Formats: sequence, structure tokens, C-alpha cells
Amino acid sequence: MDENIIKIDSVRFYWSKKSSFKIFVPNFEINKGEKVLLLGESGSGKTTLLSLICGFLNPLSGSISINGSAINKLSSKTKDEHRADNIGIIFQQFNLLPYANVIDNIVLPLYFSKVRSANVTNQRESALNLCKQLRLPDDIDQYKASGLSVGQQQRVAVARALIGKPSLVIADEPTSSLDTDAQQLFLDLMFEQVSDNKSTLLMVSHDRSLADRFDRLIDINDVLTQED
Repeated sequence: MDENIIKIDSVRFYWSKKSSFKIFVPNFEINKGEKVLLLGESGSGKTTLLSLICGFLNPLSGSISINGSAINKLSSKTKDEHRADNIGIIFQQFNLLPYANVIDNIVLPLYFSKVRSANVTNQRESALNLCKQLRLPDDIDQYKASGLSVGQQQRVAVARALIGKPSLVIADEPTSSLDTDAQQLFLDLMFEQVSDNKSTLLMVSHDRSLADRFDRLIDINDVLTQED
């Protein structure tokens, strides 16, 4: 029997009772080790669903379990710790610290997670090894994030998400600013590192052409419904 790393049951969410945007997720499951593409257009609820999975938003009803823990029942502090221990996030805008150097950006999650920190013997060496595997320049540690190209920033964001081997990696539209060739190279590098870490990958995109690269394609319209 496959083991779920994400399991959502009967979740409802809206900002207020008067809000025109109300969603219901009857059931959503992802198994450990899967690489899943969640497909949907802008405004379809993809980012809201990711925010619920990451614990940035709380459902009004229902349950959300990540790696066996019902995160909607955790205190804010415990939920933050659980997220830091279990989830590596690649944000759409990367969210790098612009005036920090590349290594400091990559190792940042280790300061918030004893679990991920324990998986790393030498933080700098681990960060540099990820940079090498992601084909970043040998002198990348000499740069601040603000001095990197968009493609380099994306790879640094991947390294930051992967350091310490989180069990789940979530990527929000990470290829949206890349041309086709750059997209494929980026996916090659990300998949290689995710596989090496034995992590599960959930990537959100509006680009159906990427579907063949993943184990499973899920349309957001099959996951949630917008209620009146």
C-alpha cells in the first residue's frame, strides 16, 4: 500500500463569508516519492491550495496531513517547525535575500530546522556541492543573490529548498520565466536532485507541455471546486 505524504479531506477555505472566492477540496492525496504536476490557470486556486498544504493558511473545516501529521491541529509554533523540518519551498519569485551571499541563502532553512540541519555534516560544503550539481559557476559563493541572473537565482532557490533533504519539495511556477530549452534543463537538474534526496515533488504550473516529465498530472479543477 502506498504511503501518503499529502492527504487532504473535506477542506473548506475562504477569506470571509462575503468573499466571492470560496473553495472546497473533497480529497487530495500524493504518495511518497511521486513527482506530481498540479496544473491550472491563474486565479484557479493553485496558490491557495499550496498555502494550505504548507500551513500558511488554515482551513475552516476538514483535515490536512503532511507526512502523517495533521497540520491544521498544530499550534502556530509547532506548525512552523513542522514545515521547516518537512517541506522545501521554491517560491515563484524565489524569495532570496538579495544582499546575502549565495551560501547564506542556501543554508538559511537549516537555522530553522534541527531535523534538516542534522542531515548536513558541513553546511558550506553541502551548499557548494548542491551548487555544483545544479551546474552553477565554481565561484558562485562569491556572489550576492542580487548579482545573479534569473536562471542562477532559480537554481539557488532549488538548492535552498533541497538542502537538508526535506521529505517534500513544493515548487510554485518555477519555470514561468524560462524559454523551452531552459525549462527542460531546469527540470532535469531539479529532478536529479529531488531523486537523489528521495524527496516527493509537487510542482504547480499553468504549462501543460511539462506534463510528460512527471509521474502524474493533476488538474486543479479535479481537486477543488469554487463554491458560491
